[in-house]
Amino acid sequence: MDNVQQELPLPFPELSGDIPLLPARMVNEYQYCPRLAYLEWVQGEWVSSADTVDGSFKHRRVDKPSGKLPASDELQEEDRITARSITLSSSRLGLIAKMDLVEVTDGEVVPVDYKRGKRPHVAKGAYDAERVQLCVQGLILREHGYTCREGMLYFVESKERVTVELDDELCQLTISAISGLRLIAAGGRMPPPLEDSPKCPRCSLVSICLPDEVNFLRRGGVEPRPLSVRQTESMPAYVQAYKAKVAKKGELLEISVEDKPVSRVRLIELSQLVLMGSVYVTTPTLHELMRREIPVSWHSYGGWFLGHTQGVGHKNVELRTAQYAGSFDEQVCLRLAKSLVRSKISNCRTLMRRNWRGEGSVEPYLGSMARFAKQVSRASNMATLLGVEGGAAATYFSGFKYLLKRADDDSIKAFDFNRRNRRPPTDPVNALLSYAYSLLVRAWVTTLSAVGFDPYRGVYHQPRYGRPALALDMMEPFRPLVADSCVLMAINNGEVRPTDFINAAGSVNLTPEGRKRFIGTFERRMAQEVTHPIFGYKVSYRRLFELQARLLGRTLLGDILEYPAFTTR
Repeated sequence: MDNVQQELPLPFPELSGDIPLLPARMVNEYQYCPRLAYLEWVQGEWVSSADTVDGSFKHRRVDKPSGKLPASDELQEEDRITARSITLSSSRLGLIAKMDLVEVTDGEVVPVDYKRGKRPHVAKGAYDAERVQLCVQGLILREHGYTCREGMLYFVESKERVTVELDDELCQLTISAISGLRLIAAGGRMPPPLEDSPKCPRCSLVSICLPDEVNFLRRGGVEPRPLSVRQTESMPAYVQAYKAKVAKKGELLEISVEDKPVSRVRLIELSQLVLMGSVYVTTPTLHELMRREIPVSWHSYGGWFLGHTQGVGHKNVELRTAQYAGSFDEQVCLRLAKSLVRSKISNCRTLMRRNWRGEGSVEPYLGSMARFAKQVSRASNMATLLGVEGGAAATYFSGFKYLLKRADDDSIKAFDFNRRNRRPPTDPVNALLSYAYSLLVRAWVTTLSAVGFDPYRGVYHQPRYGRPALALDMMEPFRPLVADSCVLMAINNGEVRPTDFINAAGSVNLTPEGRKRFIGTFERRMAQEVTHPIFGYKVSYRRLFELQARLLGRTLLGDILEYPAFTTR
């Protein structure tokens, strides 16, 4: 007797209510990589790549509907029919497929699926993922009463057709893939990443999946390949002119003041639109930005972050569910908060050591902050942790003045610093620090929203109305590395001057010209590359924010046990 355990397909009931049909493309993805299918189908993740854009371009002809596929009982033996872009579904099977091309010859129907590359030289003429997708189309056609014994794969680059017989073996493989995808979707547990797979480097979701990074954090071993770093030429655009107007002109954004154009920005090069003060944005412009998933962040004229505008938002409800669940778990919150605070103190210590300009020794400050970092591990509750962080911050800012360039020049004396104060800042250094933190929290709100988090529900900072608590949490380790570092560069390199500030009613703020130069300093810092201390590859701070947000998601979803907060070397 054969003792081999046979796979039983997960039965699928007749569809009812709002249960979605399973697309044939998702079955292809599952056969290729179960984790990829889960990310796209369950979590709603999607990123375009050169391959996906090229595939869409090569599909442009078959994506245009033409011809008509008659009902199965209307076909005649002599019919010769070609129909493009045909969508069929089956509630009984729970499947839906958009077929690139359907050919009818001698009463039999043959689905033709277009593929962008060359025909692979493998035994069956094509890889299983492509054959399974074609088989799904055949199963749906059979469900509609058509005779369908085979399908065709057309490889655009090599201009070759490969015949795929829809035999019992392929049908069984397809049913197993369908059942497997339904099972992981119903189970709500993401499959583990592939290990050292050649599939990963070309995958469009590699920066979301983080296969090498997750495997490395789980078990160590070989350092990850630099897969998560996506290069982009897009940059944020800042508009701060009084009563400026932003309007869409074709593929450009035109910025005008008093109806006189002053600047233009190509939409393809825009990552974010940052508006300072009373700036008018036309409705068509907002519609286009939301369609392209380009966020708009709104600030007061003084730079205080007010909020942001985006499209329908990220579809990854599973991530936000895990975020909310973690935010109500005291142990999860404390564990994440301790990691963030420890990293912040360590980075403050590193910044102080690298930039010390005082006549005395820096060692007393470094020793004190090292002791505070050790106390973080012993904190048993949030109140204790807040006390430790407050003590470390007091030590850090008591020595911050020794990081500033010292000279007898009055322009340098104007940047004397004694203590940290805010709301309102009473001196130029505090004004720069407050403005830098505002820019930093804006960057984190945008990043977290793009990844799929709710930036207003944190684990360390208490959620309050209008307070982006999670953004404030995640920016803690980067306050010294990005914000404070920008302040030191701007002052010590003479990028801002005493004349770039105005003093009114005891409050000090940047002038528009000073703000413009400081924004340049901040954006240069965000574009600067740094070597990741864990993974070993270089990444800009702008991409590092996204990477750290993804790692937080992987932690909350159970992919990795501990969140690896960023601590510079």
